[in-house]
Amino acid sequence: MKRRAFIQQTAASTALVTLGSLGLQSFSSKTKKITILHTNDVHSHIDPFGPDDGRNANKGGVARRASLVESIRKNNPNTLLFDAGDIFQGTPYFNYYGGELEFKLMSMLKYDCATIGNHDFDNGIEGLYAQLPHAKFDFISANYDFSNTVLDTHVKPYKTFVKDGIKIGVFGLGIELNGLVLASQFKETKYLNPIEISQDMARILKDDEKCDLIICLSHLGYNYKNNDQKASDLTLARATKDIDLIIGGHTHTFLPKPTIEKNSDDKNVLVNQVGCYGLYLGQVDFYFDSNKNKSADGASIIV
Repeated sequence: MKRRAFIQQTAASTALVTLGSLGLQSFSSKTKKITILHTNDVHSHIDPFGPDDGRNANKGGVARRASLVESIRKNNPNTLLFDAGDIFQGTPYFNYYGGELEFKLMSMLKYDCATIGNHDFDNGIEGLYAQLPHAKFDFISANYDFSNTVLDTHVKPYKTFVKDGIKIGVFGLGIELNGLVLASQFKETKYLNPIEISQDMARILKDDEKCDLIICLSHLGYNYKNNDQKASDLTLARATKDIDLIIGGHTHTFLPKPTIEKNSDDKNVLVNQVGCYGLYLGQVDFYFDSNKNKSADGASIIV
């Protein structure tokens, strides 16, 4: 109980780290707060790391994450929980259960949606499809065209939520599978340009769906220093507009707080990623005034 109390106190304090507002508005007592929680690249790590596991000693574990998420939800019921892919592969739990356990536990934690990482194809697209009944949450991916596969109609490009009168739109992006995954595993899945797709998604969510907050769940990777042409979260942020938050995965990048990038309209975009293996939980709080102007802060919380 002492450890749980410490974790909860740590969550409360680290979330106060200010990253700078997305606008220059002053906020009154009528401010609405939307909390976004997220994970990425958990890689089937169900149990916490043991006391002898080097730098990861006594970190992680689904049970601890569940306690942390529950505590945050109690403080703010207007909370959403997302995952940015690579749920599968990394421990014997996946080798034995094929992803069933991961999806069941995520459902118990009441994840709201997730995108698909390259390792989620490790049992083939049929293996991923077979586990979908265990997931009580939606998978979203806008740049994987599954129309000629078993996943056709089972993966949506985006999903919307309404919390306290604030409409939130979330879309997913996956990395190029060629070179990472055998063609026999992803079959006829087509990879679409993530920058172009993101521009379409942002327009649809802003103009058609009238979303107040737009989030991308990305498994593109945070940044590739030796390849500026390769799509990443940072290049995506700079090349698009109307996206407020990019939640990343794939590169196992540990960010103590979200990066602030300028988009094509010279407005702020938050980019966050919390490493891997469920060691950290990402938290980004968005604040809306009565005119729905936005401000945000965030942090990575140790589990």
